[in-house]
Amino acid sequence: MKERVILHSDVNNFFASVECSTKPELRNKPVAVTGNPKKRTGIILAKNEIAKKYGVQTGQVIGEAQVLCPELVCLPPHYDLYEELSLKLHEIYLTYTNFVEPLGLDECWLDVTNSLKYLKKTGKQIADEIRERVKKEFGFTVSVGVSFCKIFAKLGSDLRKPDFTTEINKQNFKNMTYHLPLSSIVGIGKRLEKKFSSISINTIGEFVKLEDDYLKHLMGINGLKLKQALLGKEENSVSDYYLLPPPKSIGNGTTTIHDIILRKDIEKVVFFLAEKVSSRMIKHDVLANTLSLSIKTNKLKRYHKSMKISPTNQVKDLAKNAMIIADKIWSYDYPVRAIRLRASSLTSARIKQISFFESKKDFSEVTEIINNKFGKIELASNMNTFINTNKHVQE
Repeated sequence: MKERVILHSDVNNFFASVECSTKPELRNKPVAVTGNPKKRTGIILAKNEIAKKYGVQTGQVIGEAQVLCPELVCLPPHYDLYEELSLKLHEIYLTYTNFVEPLGLDECWLDVTNSLKYLKKTGKQIADEIRERVKKEFGFTVSVGVSFCKIFAKLGSDLRKPDFTTEINKQNFKNMTYHLPLSSIVGIGKRLEKKFSSISINTIGEFVKLEDDYLKHLMGINGLKLKQALLGKEENSVSDYYLLPPPKSIGNGTTTIHDIILRKDIEKVVFFLAEKVSSRMIKHDVLANTLSLSIKTNKLKRYHKSMKISPTNQVKDLAKNAMIIADKIWSYDYPVRAIRLRASSLTSARIKQISFFESKKDFSEVTEIINNKFGKIELASNMNTFINTNKHVQE
């Protein structure tokens, strides 16, 4: 059986790197992407290498980070931009293989086993080429792990940052990884790490020495599968990018800069969110059968309701149904701070060719067609003065 060659590409400090690459004036400054830059109680979502040298950490409270780094530039997240660049990175990866499996916005596995012969390159050479292309085309860096399976490719990309290629093969994987802490492994979170630490199992090497029966008692069948992978026997394949399943739900939420209370203003925000959700649903070629709306007051009290709807991915339908929910759960009597719209129970949509000459088309429907076919028209530009968009996709 041919030995697989799998890459794992990970953008270094993705959110902060994107901000710095699109704002050249920030490239030599400590930068952090934060929950709410105006509130010192918000947290650090990402930081660049300069900020990291000051001790700024992801998850840290903004106020604490600013004590460590008084010159820290704090920026709000721009999820639309991050997703756009993530998809463009996928386009680069797809020039090497169709076996590209995303892990979040900033990471991807690539199986290049069948590409080596016609590219006449080794896995490491492909990894190095990808790193150079990303630097040249995007202005930020990736670290790439090269290995014979997914778990060690991922570990390789984490070993040396930023902007390195690390190769872990069947001859050196134990020496290179068995001394690493258990938290280095995807799937070992703080709870499991604490659980194993209580029995003095702190490294990968100590983990793989556990008896199967005991490990199954601690973690179930997933523990045995993880052990086999760490012994170099992983069989998990990289998914074909074009056959990836659709997301389970697609949602967008926004926190308003100014509190709003009037129905017409809430309706504007809902329509804005419906546009975002609709465009993502059409991209994934799915229809929503359930719609959920959440409203949070400026006192942080939350109102939420879901309802079944006729299958759709169209802006007008989503916005109309969302306002039906809003009218059921909200009395428009207290200031609103945040709104979230989520489409779920997704099913595949059949592509239909839409004609401009179909009857009963109003302006908004025609605009939807243009948006979906040729790109975004800024219908909601008037919204940008008072909302920040925060999108969520659950894969």
